[in-house]
Amino acid sequence: MEGDVVQMGAYIGAGLASTGMGGAAVGVGLVVGNYLSGALRNPSAAAGQTATMFIGIAFSEALGIFSFLIALLLMFAV
Repeated sequence: MEGDVVQMGAYIGAGLASTGMGGAAVGVGLVVGNYLSGALRNPSAAAGQTATMFIGIAFSEALGIFSFLIALLLMFAV
């Protein structure tokens, strides 16, 4: 019985940790959307901001990957 409760808690924690992956998707959407908004307003400056956009995408995706790893650890390391 105690093992089942621990396993249930691990699955609930993994589910909560995986909400970070949804947050990463929203973050990438915001980064790219704001880049496109700025690029359409000032096309001559868009080329200089492309590297900044990719850095923002990488940071946002890194947080999603971290939350995925935490979810996996909670599910399988118990």
